[in-house]
Amino acid sequence: MKKHSLIGDEPFKRTLNRRNLLRRGMAGLGLGIGALGSTFVAPSMFGRVAEAAAQAAANGRVLVILELSGGNDGLNTVVPYGDDAYYRHRPNIGLPKNELRILDDHFGLNPGMAGFERLYKDGKMAIVHGCGYDNPSYSHFTSMAYWHTAAPNSGEAYGWVGRLADAMAPAAPANYLVNIGARQSLAVRSARHVPVVFDAPNRFMRESFYEEKEALAMVADVGEVGNPSRRYLLDIARSANDASALVREAWSNYSSPVDYGVNGLDLPKVVSLLDAGMPTRIYYVSYRNNAFDTHVFQNDLHRRLLTYTSDAVSAFMQDLERIGRADDVALMIFSEFGRRVPENVSLGTDHGAANAMFVVGKTVKGGHYGELPSLTQLTEGDNLPHTTDFRRVYRTMIKEWLGHGDTAELLNGDFESFDLFT
Repeated sequence: MKKHSLIGDEPFKRTLNRRNLLRRGMAGLGLGIGALGSTFVAPSMFGRVAEAAAQAAANGRVLVILELSGGNDGLNTVVPYGDDAYYRHRPNIGLPKNELRILDDHFGLNPGMAGFERLYKDGKMAIVHGCGYDNPSYSHFTSMAYWHTAAPNSGEAYGWVGRLADAMAPAAPANYLVNIGARQSLAVRSARHVPVVFDAPNRFMRESFYEEKEALAMVADVGEVGNPSRRYLLDIARSANDASALVREAWSNYSSPVDYGVNGLDLPKVVSLLDAGMPTRIYYVSYRNNAFDTHVFQNDLHRRLLTYTSDAVSAFMQDLERIGRADDVALMIFSEFGRRVPENVSLGTDHGAANAMFVVGKTVKGGHYGELPSLTQLTEGDNLPHTTDFRRVYRTMIKEWLGHGDTAELLNGDFESFDLFT
């Protein structure tokens, strides 16, 4: 097995066989939308969706972002078994080489990550090491806010995904952002866009008493409206009806033979919308409820969580192939921080700093990126020093994947991209 280079930004290159699949891009058009809904489908909805899909065909790249909430332990995810310091710091929870899914002569994946192993060895997964920021916070809420806004140690009001949508589509076209979750993430908060936010597609509709449903379902066509506030509210209501109907219809029509395992992480919902023609450019999903906060008896729980994640992501890539969209979609995976290097007395790990990020896709140049943090020169609190500002990965997704070049203001700084894509 050849060792993947960690010198500079050049990954270990693999020769890949690419098929040219039908590209059905999804750039958004139309009016602003809201995370409301009803059973009413506006007569013009299907025309607007068809128009959006047609105009998107020239540049149909889609970004999907997966958040691993709770602080995933990167050292027991991508295990540096080739470094003896790893085992000195973790005499009880360090994962032995003979249990790992070996990637090369330095790294192996957690035993539960069969799906990630396949993706990596097929050249479809990039691992970016040492991701973090200066003066790290060890608070879940604070650190996640920094990652959500791409503005560490500041009070930024809007999310980096929301600001990106504003910059790429300032007219706020309908259905440009989709956030699948019980509540809206700060990451997608935008000055112009109102993201589509839903959790259970079949229940994505406006809540009301039975007697109110018919009235609330109707959005009257009142012609020209001179009052800007009233016109805005009518547009929001109509677009919300359209969006909720599209989501429910897409999910009811979705049927896939691909097995996502125990927890699909909402990724099947993304595939259903892509296949249905939802004109969305950015999807945001998460593994919620601080699942990766593994302070106590970490290893068994962590392995299960990584198995669920790995199986779901691998299945997602298979499902994209099935619907002919694998060339159009890239998936970025992050967590708000890593864990401290030494194990704690409860056979777990505590809140840390630098961590690994993952980028997955058919057009990804797989391998290792960034500089590997030292396990012998730790920062205060026995943490990994960050060697890669996480906003370098954000810039890579914005500029090299989505094709939007002006990132300095978006990311509160000028960061260099990685050469991640073919």
